[in-house]
Amino acid sequence: MWQRSVCVGLLALALGYLCLLDPELPHSALQHLSASLLGGLRRARSLESRMVAAWQAAIVRPARGWARVAVGVNACVDVVLSGVKLLEALGLEPGDGKNHAVLSSRQDLREAFAHFMAKGAAAERFFSDAESFHHIAWTASEYPGAQLYVGGNAALIGQKLATNPDLKILLCGPVGPKLHELLDDNVVVPPESMQERDEFHLILEYQAGEEWGQVTAPNANRFIFSHDLSNGALNMLEVFVSSLDEFQPDLVVLSGLHMMEGQSKEMRQRRLMEAVASISDIPTDIPIHLELASMTDQDFMSNIIHQQVFPLVNSIGLNEQELLFLTHSASGPHASLASWSGVPDVGVVSDILFWILKEHGKTAERASDLTRVHFHTLAYHILVTVDGYWGNQVAAVAAGARVAGTQACATETIDTSKVFLKAPLEFVTSQIEAPSKISLNPDEPVVHWHREGISFHFTPVLVCKDPVRTVGLGDAISAEGLLYSEAYPQ
Repeated sequence: MWQRSVCVGLLALALGYLCLLDPELPHSALQHLSASLLGGLRRARSLESRMVAAWQAAIVRPARGWARVAVGVNACVDVVLSGVKLLEALGLEPGDGKNHAVLSSRQDLREAFAHFMAKGAAAERFFSDAESFHHIAWTASEYPGAQLYVGGNAALIGQKLATNPDLKILLCGPVGPKLHELLDDNVVVPPESMQERDEFHLILEYQAGEEWGQVTAPNANRFIFSHDLSNGALNMLEVFVSSLDEFQPDLVVLSGLHMMEGQSKEMRQRRLMEAVASISDIPTDIPIHLELASMTDQDFMSNIIHQQVFPLVNSIGLNEQELLFLTHSASGPHASLASWSGVPDVGVVSDILFWILKEHGKTAERASDLTRVHFHTLAYHILVTVDGYWGNQVAAVAAGARVAGTQACATETIDTSKVFLKAPLEFVTSQIEAPSKISLNPDEPVVHWHREGISFHFTPVLVCKDPVRTVGLGDAISAEGLLYSEAYPQ
């Protein structure tokens, strides 16, 4: 890098010297030399610096922003600590990893944690044994260095949006005394949403390269588990919907459906139908965003897709694990792909996102409100929209990428010395149809392409080298993307 800077400096000196020697130098020659100098200066800056500058220019507020946002219905207190240190404190020895859909013992916890740590993948599981969970939770909360935060997708999205003083936020969920104390003053909690005890979720974090026995984490991530009955039954859903009449929101953000996986199949099916009925009561002129989260039951995911949940919402937020699980559950494109290898292929991701909106989104023939999907993975984001329904999406996807870089590193602005570019500089837009090949320009990092009336906006993420906290990153990304999005009135 220093050699390049020296060359640019010498070029600038040479240009000045030429002007001094020959003031009558033709204007066209000066223009050519100046352009070369400016090009050299641009190239001398890092890719990361150029991207940050381009994002700053692109991130503008929408013409019609939100004033009041209602968020529900999962909320809790997150207890965040090192996963390896907690397992050691519990006396659990390293061993082989194994996936478990539901955790029923400490042994299951040990195996599931090792399984996902080895993949560097985020996961969330229900712990079925109440007594064992409460002992683990007590050990975690008393562990030196354990931190307590606002938790639950809905509460995290509400908390992120509440940092904007122009927004009024309504949060409905099981809010106990500790959570209420942690919430921003700008968040309104209906009295019916308060409860005597908090729901605790344990967030076991690990760093890139961290070792536990034979397992080495390829990147930083976290494993979440809880014994959460209030959120698991979506107890506050009806309270949430009934609160909307008085609050009069411009936007509704809904999350927590994944928490029902800990329920029996019969209970889950009944509650899902009740949820559909409640969501149907929300006025159709209020956009609804559904934030998905880690799930393991393909039948349940298929029910969410097909039993009128997707058609009732206008927007969806999800990550690479949830996207692959979704296409597995509904036999979508690339359903034979067992797991991602490294950075998810952009063409494969785009095919699945296109299928979601083509098969389950709004068309002239289909009574669906779904017109937007915000996909986020560690290395890049893609915003996909049906043409004519959403605006300001260049700013929205850039804002989502920017907050990923600041929140993971816990900095106010992106510090380019603490982040790196992990996204591919070249990719194809589909692995099924005749694709376009795209080369990324760091000075124009938001790439846009079309496919049959559907728009794609792609931008890389500047990945934090030493992340301070990974929990809630996806929720912050979705919140920021929504904040800068504009829903066109229909």
